[in-house]
Amino acid sequence: MVRSGRGAFFGISAAALFGVSTPLAKHLVGDVRPQLLAGLLYASAAVVLSAAMVVRSSPKEARLRRSDAPTMLAVTVFGGVIAPVMLLVGLERVTGVAGSLLLNLEAVFTMALALALFGEHLDRRGAAGGAAVVAASAVLALGGGESRADWIGIACIALACLCWAIDNNLTQRLSGRDPFAIVRVKATVAGAVNLTVAITLGVARPPLSTIVAAVLLGGAAYGLSVLLDAYALRFVGAAREAAYFATAPLFGVMTAVVVLNETIRPREGIAMAVMVLGVYLLVTERHSHAHHHVPLDHDHLHRHDDGHHDHHHNEPVGEHSHQHIHDPTRHAHPHVSDAHHHHLH
Repeated sequence: MVRSGRGAFFGISAAALFGVSTPLAKHLVGDVRPQLLAGLLYASAAVVLSAAMVVRSSPKEARLRRSDAPTMLAVTVFGGVIAPVMLLVGLERVTGVAGSLLLNLEAVFTMALALALFGEHLDRRGAAGGAAVVAASAVLALGGGESRADWIGIACIALACLCWAIDNNLTQRLSGRDPFAIVRVKATVAGAVNLTVAITLGVARPPLSTIVAAVLLGGAAYGLSVLLDAYALRFVGAAREAAYFATAPLFGVMTAVVVLNETIRPREGIAMAVMVLGVYLLVTERHSHAHHHVPLDHDHLHRHDDGHHDHHHNEPVGEHSHQHIHDPTRHAHPHVSDAHHHHLH
C-alpha cells in the first residue's frame, strides 16, 4: 500500500473510533466531571499503549530525543490537557449530534495552521473542500431543535478543536519518531495532570460501572484512535490528515442516533451532505509538479525503494531508522506534505 493509501486508511480508521466516542463521552459526562473523565480517558490510553509497546516485537522506529521535549510538552498541554476538558465541558451544553458535527472545526483549524504556518499545500480543490466544511459548521450553529447548541458550548468545542489543530501540526513535526512513544507520553502526562486536577478540586468518584466504561472508551478512542492518527500525520501531513479525520462527526452522528435516541432533522442532514462534499473534494485532491529538495538531515523509519532514500550503509534491507542526510535533488512525482515535501509553492 502506497504512503497516501496508508494515510487514508489510518486517518479514516482513527476518525471512526473518535467519532463514535463523542456521543458516548457525552453519555458519560453527566455522571463524571470533565477533568476526571479526561483523566480516566487518557490514563487508560496510556496503559493500553504501554502494554502494546511491551508485546510488540523489535520496533525499528526512531526514538524520541531530548531535543523533542519542548514540542512534546506543547503537544501534551494543547492536545492532552486543554482540548479534552474543553470538549467535555462543551458536550454538557450541546446535543450529541451538534457536538459530533462541530468537531469538523478541527479539520478546518488544522488545515489553516498547516497551510499558513507549517509550509503545507493544498490546491483550489482542497481549499474548496475546507470552505464547505466551514459552511456546514455555520449551518449547524444556527437555530435550535434537536441539535441544541448554545454559544458557550459551541465556543468550548471550537477551542478544543483549535487546541487539537495545534497538537496535530506539532505532532506532524514529530511524525518521524515512534508514534507509540509519542502518544504514550502524551496520554501518560495528560492523564496524570487531569486526574490530579480532579482530585485537587474534590471531584466525587463516580460509580464503578462508569469508571469501567470510561476506561474502555479511553483505550479505544484516546489510545488506538490517536495512534492511528499519528501514523496518518506521518504519511500525508497535517492538512490532508485533517480531511480524513473530518469524517469523524459522521460516525458520531450515526452513533448519537443509535445510542442517544437523537434524530437527524433537515438542517443536520444538509450539514452532513455539505460536509461529505467537502471531505470528498479534499480526499480526491491530487498534487504533482517538479520540485526541489534542499539538503536535509533527519532520523526516521524509511526504506531504500521509495525514491527519496538512496544513501548507502550496512543496515539490513527493509524498513529501518537512523540519522541520514538527503542530498539536494529535483524531480517530479505525485506527493503530499510528508516530512520530505514541505517546499514552497
